[in-house]
Amino acid sequence: MQLHFSPSMRSITISSNNGFIDLMKIKVAACHISYRTLFHTILILAFLLPFVFILTALVTLEGVNKCSSFDCLGRRLGPKLLGRVDDPARLVRDLYNILNEVKTGEIPSALELPDSFDQLVSDMKNNQYDAKTFAFMLRGMMQKFEREIRESKFSELMNKHFAASSVPKGIHCLSLRLTDEYSSNANARKQLPPPELLPTLSDNSYHHFIVSTDNILAASVVVTSTVQSSQKPENIVFHVITDKKTYAGMHSWFALNPVTPAIVEVRGIHQFDWLTRENVPVLEAVENQNGIRNYYHGNHFTGTNLSDTNPYKFASKLQARSPKYISLLNHLRIYIPELFPNLDKVVFLDDDVVVQRDLSPLWEIDMNGKVNGAVETCRGDDQWVMSKHFRNYFNFSHPLVAQHLDPDECAWAYGMNVFDLRAWRTTNIRETYHTWLKENLRSNLTMWKLGTLPPALIAFKGHVHPIGPSWHMLGLGYQNKTDIESVRKAAVIHFNGQSKPWLQIGFDHLRPFWNKYVNYTNDFVRNCHILDS
Repeated sequence: MQLHFSPSMRSITISSNNGFIDLMKIKVAACHISYRTLFHTILILAFLLPFVFILTALVTLEGVNKCSSFDCLGRRLGPKLLGRVDDPARLVRDLYNILNEVKTGEIPSALELPDSFDQLVSDMKNNQYDAKTFAFMLRGMMQKFEREIRESKFSELMNKHFAASSVPKGIHCLSLRLTDEYSSNANARKQLPPPELLPTLSDNSYHHFIVSTDNILAASVVVTSTVQSSQKPENIVFHVITDKKTYAGMHSWFALNPVTPAIVEVRGIHQFDWLTRENVPVLEAVENQNGIRNYYHGNHFTGTNLSDTNPYKFASKLQARSPKYISLLNHLRIYIPELFPNLDKVVFLDDDVVVQRDLSPLWEIDMNGKVNGAVETCRGDDQWVMSKHFRNYFNFSHPLVAQHLDPDECAWAYGMNVFDLRAWRTTNIRETYHTWLKENLRSNLTMWKLGTLPPALIAFKGHVHPIGPSWHMLGLGYQNKTDIESVRKAAVIHFNGQSKPWLQIGFDHLRPFWNKYVNYTNDFVRNCHILDS
């Protein structure tokens, strides 16, 4: 800061140090000013100069040094000198106040919401909206996009449910072609197993596996993977149970594609004399009751308030409405002791599993008098898959459920189970299963809604022997983030969930574990365009 006196003492100039900006210039009439007055003026200016210097420094630090005129500096200094500081903090506070006001207010009905950010910017320029109107537009746009995303997510879940419930064209083709082959090819109708091997079907020195399914390709993967992973495949006997419409095709497949030295038996439900209406009354009611069929086959959007649920809960409800849950094949496992009266111990496998390790050690497990050897699903590294308790399956607001069950009791998994049939035959497991199934029907499916596992959790209560989790890895049909190394180490991997490996919605990084056991060179597979993908 510099102070200049003109030679005539008629003017005083205050300028910046670099001399480019004149901050103040005072003209003095020589004839009317005394030296005393001049002295006092200089004294006052000397007192004010430090404050002017400080303000100038502050403005310079804020970027005002780019100003090229005193007028610019004045415009910047004026609000500060008058106490009107338009600082960023105040602007943020004002914005918060506007947003809080808009959050609870009604969006004006006349306000037209833009469809994109570019349109929003264009509308702001053309219409000169104030801050409040702008906030209303932002709120309206966000609500609109959230609603569209939500509806899109529910539509995606519904489409996925339909995809999971349908039969792929290639698998349907395979069943039709093999059924036709059964009627025209004597080799496809040959007895399974051959007459000389029939005694093995009830020989307890063999390791007996049971799988019930109407999916021929899935059954072939279960059988092939089990045999190829076994150290002694000659000790394996497979009992494949299917429905009447699939029986011919299933028989043709295993007759034309033997898995020697293992033994395979194929039987249809209609070939079991024990499965009569008298012995299976509840399942008859489940399949024929209109209300039940509408629940599983009807419009799944009807009666559903999407605003009161979230996609995760909606997906669970859809999975619970899979038509397979009213299939007799899915309930068949509860009748194994009666269907195989001469067997003492069996391993039951679901049709969506792949066996990767020799399972013969399962026959050496001491069950301690228990009936069901199963992996518990309430503890494990995967907190999503392995965190299931009774509360995850039952409606504890129902008085019967609350009275008889503990919500914190650990659940266990279907899909790979060791059944001690001798111990089972001494219990009332089947009767308990029927009783609770009837109660749920009478309660209009309000006690549980997820298929066959909940009544089995009750029926086998006190009869379960936990086995190591490495025997049975679950969740490959709904857990996209499954650890690949854990998959490789598991004895049995289970694609439970909607994303089955034979469907297009299956997970690409997990499908190879299933594909490796599909015979893609088979003529029927190739002709039905079931390709290795």
